[in-house]
Amino acid sequence: MDRHRLKELLEGVARGDIDVASATESVASPPFVDTDHARVDTHRALRHGFPEVVFAPGKTAEQIISVMQTLHAAGQQALVTRVESDVASRICGALPAADYDADARLLWLGPSETPIEGKGTIAVISAGTADRPVAAEAVGVARRFGNKVDLLQDVGVAGIHRLLASTEVLRSARVLIAVAGMEGALPSVVGGLVDKPVIAVPTSVGYGAAFGGVAALLGMLTSCASNVTVVNIDNGFGAAYVASLINRL
Repeated sequence: MDRHRLKELLEGVARGDIDVASATESVASPPFVDTDHARVDTHRALRHGFPEVVFAPGKTAEQIISVMQTLHAAGQQALVTRVESDVASRICGALPAADYDADARLLWLGPSETPIEGKGTIAVISAGTADRPVAAEAVGVARRFGNKVDLLQDVGVAGIHRLLASTEVLRSARVLIAVAGMEGALPSVVGGLVDKPVIAVPTSVGYGAAFGGVAALLGMLTSCASNVTVVNIDNGFGAAYVASLINRL
């Protein structure tokens, strides 16, 4: 059950196309499905606007397949994050309709084209090529959640003219996601150029004193740009999720 399905159900009852007993039966099912390894939340799309998303690390291919099949049987799309290629190969063998994005490490079972529901564009800005996997995750999730997405790559502050050359893209976006490692300065610069929310994503890219992304995280948390907020290290998914919510408002 999701909001679109519930709306169709209620409209059908109002028109007299669906009887009350059938509608009651449709909404009376438990809001989750128990499998051997998980309790799959099939009503999350109704509560949050997006179906449950599966985090792959720590799960076997068989467990992921089971959850994806359960979501699909409930009429929902299945999105899995952080899927390594060997696991993806086994899952796609069992679910030929699934689509795998190796750069973003995202696995998708659903329509090939997601209807656009966002009111504007989400811009994903990546500081360097080494930050690409996290930026790709943000782009992939945002698109699967029904957003138009623009991507700017390799526009970090070491060559800030590369970013300034795309000022029109920055200012036309409704929400921006800035992905950077090292000292994490990019979101502050982006925040100073636009009047929109900027979601900063620190990455684990950098030499020893970067402490696996902690230096970038602290730099972003102490940004002097008031329109910048921060998600966890390497969390492109979380940034895209929040950006999608904002873009629907």
